[in-house]
Amino acid sequence: MSLRRPDALGGRAAIVGIGATSFSKDSGRSELTLAVQAVRAALDDAGLSPVDVDGLVSFTMDTSPEIAVAQATGIGELSFFSRVHYGGGAACATIQQAALAVTTGVAEVVVCYRAFNERSGRRFGSGVQHREPSAEGAALGWVLPFGLLTPASWVAMAARRYLHTYGLSPDAFGPVAVADRRHAATNPAAYFYRKPITLADHAASRWIAEPLRLLDCCQETDGGQALVVTSLERAHDLRRRPAVITAAAQGAGRAQEQMTSFYRDDLTGLPEMGVVARQLWRTSGLGPGDVDTAVLYDHFTPFVLMQLEEFGFCGRGEAADFAADGGLEIGGRLPVNTHGGQLGEAYLHGMNGIAEAVRQVRGTSVNQVPDASRVLVTAGTGVPTSGLLLGRAQ
Repeated sequence: MSLRRPDALGGRAAIVGIGATSFSKDSGRSELTLAVQAVRAALDDAGLSPVDVDGLVSFTMDTSPEIAVAQATGIGELSFFSRVHYGGGAACATIQQAALAVTTGVAEVVVCYRAFNERSGRRFGSGVQHREPSAEGAALGWVLPFGLLTPASWVAMAARRYLHTYGLSPDAFGPVAVADRRHAATNPAAYFYRKPITLADHAASRWIAEPLRLLDCCQETDGGQALVVTSLERAHDLRRRPAVITAAAQGAGRAQEQMTSFYRDDLTGLPEMGVVARQLWRTSGLGPGDVDTAVLYDHFTPFVLMQLEEFGFCGRGEAADFAADGGLEIGGRLPVNTHGGQLGEAYLHGMNGIAEAVRQVRGTSVNQVPDASRVLVTAGTGVPTSGLLLGRAQ
């Protein structure tokens, strides 16, 4: 077992600005325009201008290059630019890389962004259409001939095993969808504002890939989200209360594939998120009982339950009861996705979830958890992933 050096990141950087475009199904704007609008909104929220920025971080999947965003936004020289792989698994890692740049002096102000027309343009939910020969393509070659062509079908494999192992029915996923939509219903920025659902609605929604129903699957969204990271020292002089980056982590498990890790010994958990959980708890000195609210990546409801178990909020196989007892709602044991999540607010590859965590720390969420001072955020599940613990400045 290798020795790990103490974490030197925690508490030295903060998120000081958040900005987003509207969330829609047809933006009518280019993805570059969405990125620029989100970046400008985040800088305005922080009380900074484009000339203050010297770093940009995004996803490898984003179509708007850092230099194009810099030019179109009015940003000058860049001393740091980076991208993170694995789709939604990159979300919290963009903040981690920005914080690493800031704390090591490579950059002073770094903006993380993600912008896409995921509904009116390329739809990830439509699945694999064409693959060039590659290592990733070879891995998918084991599942594509059997009709597993879409993210929903890949997740359905693990979801089915989870239900079988713990003696559950697909109704176990309903409370996750209901909680997210209840929170979205009071969030004016959410696509499903004023549109809550019931358990009966969930059970009546059509099958997508059994045991996943329509209401177990996140929506497809056009939009952009950006977040501004700088040192905690500089943050104290800016416009908003900073959300301190208490801890940040990335994780990939053994026998990891992008979303088809079906050859592991056990399909009832998310080992990559377990790697993230152990790092976050170890480097922060905190544990599940110290978290006031959480933003758990919810592209599919079953993986919310598995995340609760990986982080130790409940035991293995106990998350369904945790959720059914109202544990995910405001006033519950762990309010989750108070903005509505990707099921209710928007699917921005998890970046809008980080923004909600910042609002909780600031005390400005539309579904504010009383005196929330510590927030857990996770990125995409089923893929190599990442996570954050955000808190208030002391």
